[in-house]
Amino acid sequence: MEAILGKYLPERSVNPCLQLIKDNGVHLKIVNERVTRHGDYRRLPDGKHVITVNATLNKYRFLITLVHEIAHLVAFEKYGRRIKPHGLEWKRTFQYLMLPFLRPEIFPSKLLPLLAMHFKNPKASSSTDARLSIALQQFDAQENDKTYVFQLPFGSVFRIYNGKLFKKGNKRVKRFECVEVKTGRVYLFQPNAEVELITS
Repeated sequence: MEAILGKYLPERSVNPCLQLIKDNGVHLKIVNERVTRHGDYRRLPDGKHVITVNATLNKYRFLITLVHEIAHLVAFEKYGRRIKPHGLEWKRTFQYLMLPFLRPEIFPSKLLPLLAMHFKNPKASSSTDARLSIALQQFDAQENDKTYVFQLPFGSVFRIYNGKLFKKGNKRVKRFECVEVKTGRVYLFQPNAEVELITS
């Protein structure tokens, strides 16, 4: 297990993560990429705790996702199953479990201030924290020719992962209003949503 985790995690985080996995009886599955989520936690009817994490995540996002999912397990075990999945109990648990990892031996120093801000009030996904998400994407191993909604000119037409076409509109506080070309319906997009530019 240690050798496998070493492929996906920052080196200095492998042993503490292995300990978290053992202490909480986690059955970890590293799976092919799912576009809609980085990972998930399920408690099976037989009581087993199964956590899945996408294999395609860079090592820093993999670490955050793994601890995020373990925090669900720990919060449910401590506070009961009636708590909100990303409510106050989960946030406190996630902060507590993540704190030992927020060190320069584990994360690059340029990420630490963004992580500190994020963990003051952690979101349901690190992807909804646009500044942190863009900073984390710099460590992705894939091609660097990605395009994000915030980079597109007003009025651009773009395609998302499922093939749907949208036209970029105005910014509303943090997100962009975009109109689906086929239906005319308005959707809000995070600035860091990955898209394919069709026409500008």
